Amino acid sequence: MNDAEAAVIRAHREEWARVVAALTRRFGDLDIAEEAAAEAFAIAVERWRADGVPANPGAWLTTTANRRAIDRIRRESKRDDKHEEARTVHDDTPHEPLGAIDDDRLRLIFTCCHPALAAEARVALTLRLVGGLTVPEIARALLVAESAVGQRITRAKAKIKAARIPYRVPSAEDLPARVSGVLTVLFLVFNEGYLATGPGTDPLRHDLTAEAIRLTRLIRALLPDDGEAAGLLALMLLTEARRSARVSPGGELVALTEQDRGAWDTALIAEGHGLVRERLAAGVAPGRYQILAAINAVHTSARDMRDTDWSQILALYDQLVRVDPSPVVALNRAIAVAELDGPEVALAAVDRLEDRLAGYHAFHVTRADLLRRLGRSQDSRAAYDRAIELAGNTAEVAYLIRRRDQLLT
Repeated sequence: MNDAEAAVIRAHREEWARVVAALTRRFGDLDIAEEAAAEAFAIAVERWRADGVPANPGAWLTTTANRRAIDRIRRESKRDDKHEEARTVHDDTPHEPLGAIDDDRLRLIFTCCHPALAAEARVALTLRLVGGLTVPEIARALLVAESAVGQRITRAKAKIKAARIPYRVPSAEDLPARVSGVLTVLFLVFNEGYLATGPGTDPLRHDLTAEAIRLTRLIRALLPDDGEAAGLLALMLLTEARRSARVSPGGELVALTEQDRGAWDTALIAEGHGLVRERLAAGVAPGRYQILAAINAVHTSARDMRDTDWSQILALYDQLVRVDPSPVVALNRAIAVAELDGPEVALAAVDRLEDRLAGYHAFHVTRADLLRRLGRSQDSRAAYDRAIELAGNTAEVAYLIRRRDQLLT
């Protein structure tokens, strides 16, 4: 996929999901669905550049992708059943029931998150096919090499074919077994919108955050007793509430400590806080998203940075470490440690993570800030240089350059 094709997919992400969903249901073959959709979008790059975007781009893409799928079936297979599918692709035969989910995109996410696939494979596959994220974007989201992402997607497709896993629309009974993987996908899609990792994209991608919130609301309605669905929705709302304050008019990322809290969306904060209180009242041990939402609730409850209850935040991170002992959680916990015990203690904790997070730009951002606070300007500058090298978000790069250049030489 070239940059132009990726840009068209980003601009028409909902159409991408609908096309892939429609072709997957019709042909029962993920490769055919994805490749036909990709061909349709590649044609769109050329045709729309010359003729302009059609009045109904979704219908244009669906029709073109259907034709490409039929062509591929006719080329690659002589089996009677495939020919029959190709001949009757535009017939009026009723399709299979849509099941418990009315939304095309959410239905396809649940379909791709089949429990027979390894968790890492189903997440990568779904981010690619449904989220429309590129392989580099997925690699950055998962903190793995691009080659590893490609292998996961290839293995997932191979297992689907070898095990003959059906692309059946999930019933209501299927949803609880698949919801964890679906929430992971939506969390990663939201994160890509919250801080876009591609240098050629907008620094904040509202299309992704808004869609992730919309789909999580649907899951919340489908599974009202699922605490993690409520927690993820709360987390997204409390994070999205700060969006208007996160980038300056000059295009530079604004750190939480410097944001105008009067610009935060009070309605989203109130809704997020309500969900957090609801989960606390349930008296059930919280999961990862519920704890992250509670941390964000503490941040958004403070009138300014000095009012932040860092003791409560650290206690929540201690709880989160037991649920999710990942190096990224440990890194974020160290930021709270710095506020309570000082930057030297926090830096020691951060440095212990280097083997696992050396390629993660936020690791170097955190080190740079702690070193700056300790007066170690030369070391801080080196850490900022590495963070700038790894960061892809244009607004964040501008912020990091300014912070580095403010250091005393």
